[in-house]
Amino acid sequence: MAGGGFVVQEGRNYEGGITTFVLVTCLVAAMGGLLFGYDLGISGGVTSMPSFLAHFFPSVVKKMKSVHESEYCKFDSELLTLFTSSLYLAALVASFAASIITRKFGRKPSMFIGGLSFLFGSILNGVANSIALLIIGRLLLGVGVGFANQSVPVYLSEMAPAKIRGALNMGFQMAITIGILVANLVNVGTAKIAGGWGWRVSLALAAVPAVMMTVGSFFLPDTPNSILERGYTEKAKKMLQKVRGTDDVQEEFQDLVDASESAKMVDHPWTNIMKPQYRPQLVMCALIPFFQQLTGINVIMFYAPVLFKTLGFGDDASLISAVISGGVNVLATLVSIFTVDKFGRRILFLEGGVQMFICQILVGTLIGVKFGLNGEGTLTKVDANMILFLICVYVSAFAWSWGPLGWLVPSEICPLEIRSAGQAINVSVNMFFTFVIAQVFLSMLCHMKFGLFYFFAGFVLIMTVFIYFFLPETKNVPIEEMNRVWKAHWFWTKYIPNEAVIGGPVEKHGGDV
Repeated sequence: MAGGGFVVQEGRNYEGGITTFVLVTCLVAAMGGLLFGYDLGISGGVTSMPSFLAHFFPSVVKKMKSVHESEYCKFDSELLTLFTSSLYLAALVASFAASIITRKFGRKPSMFIGGLSFLFGSILNGVANSIALLIIGRLLLGVGVGFANQSVPVYLSEMAPAKIRGALNMGFQMAITIGILVANLVNVGTAKIAGGWGWRVSLALAAVPAVMMTVGSFFLPDTPNSILERGYTEKAKKMLQKVRGTDDVQEEFQDLVDASESAKMVDHPWTNIMKPQYRPQLVMCALIPFFQQLTGINVIMFYAPVLFKTLGFGDDASLISAVISGGVNVLATLVSIFTVDKFGRRILFLEGGVQMFICQILVGTLIGVKFGLNGEGTLTKVDANMILFLICVYVSAFAWSWGPLGWLVPSEICPLEIRSAGQAINVSVNMFFTFVIAQVFLSMLCHMKFGLFYFFAGFVLIMTVFIYFFLPETKNVPIEEMNRVWKAHWFWTKYIPNEAVIGGPVEKHGGDV
């Protein structure tokens, strides 16, 4: 069977090392992930709080109290899911505006706009007294997420040296997981506030990561790639020297200049990315975020407390269970940070896919045995602990594979002339399917019951096979040399012209896998 996926194309080794300057700037930039993570974690916790539901969604409270309602359907409310999913629809639209701003004005302004929008949204949500104001606040949060997710991964990939690009880029995913965990801990605390207004604190505290990103964006330097893209050659070279910690950056800088000259010939990156020579990037920037959402992870992250509550965990137990899975998420992300540049992207994708598939089959089967098709049944303590254990194993697999790699790979494979368009596609596809899953999950749980876990397991199987055959290894390859990898791949080689490969064409690597 033709393959070639295991071939590793090492790029040229540029001068310079890992500087404190680049580590600090990437750490500050990665804080943009806190916005996304905090919101992912806070939404599910708040929507499981009785006081919040009674204030905005009394029909759900009525369903919860009904003895005739199936356990699978107690939270099935389109208005309730709109509260969660509206953010991602706004993020989808915002990502296209962010693409233009990121390309024309640099990565920093996008980060600033994202932080400011998220700040205003968190304030509105904290003081909301009507569903309308609540949704408007969510839409502003969505604009913030769209701008942050568009600019931060690209910023990290451009600033990082090739040999640790994976680890530094994963700082974004690490910040997302920390945001989720912090939100889960906040929910546990605010749920105990007497008077039933704890949900306001949970929502308003989103202002904290918003302020961190807004202020941080003022102090961050722009990337050499972005500076060069806007025509400031000498300034870009000085920034590259500062970032790499050496004056001897001529080889890397020349590659950036060559890429920038190619990019300047492209007036419309959106039409350019549709050309055959960019087919690998287009496919990956569309399918990787699509598959990332079809792992079912956001079902766990959005609705973990709701899901645990549906399965018979009590109010406190459901929130604490979400904290446990959130903690596993953080620890497992550390695994990817320390292994992605050593073992590569492919092995993490493939191992994570197998692990997630097994866990989803087991969770679906266990829930099916206990609740059947009619949704009537109870969980023993052993059953509940087993489901929590399997979900944690599933979350850990996602956290060292599709979670961070879903952002890393699309941000590192696009040449400069289509980078803003490629990242916009990545973010918009991600946000669109995040919106779809968030909007229909509770209804799907009601109608598909335990079969929902088999549904996601089927997609995990498909995406794992896709990665095996179509994604080449990209570790240690400088961004501007990435076409060498595609040219050496058994399937994508036919799309890449020889002149698109820096340093000339490379020897093809086929092989059987």
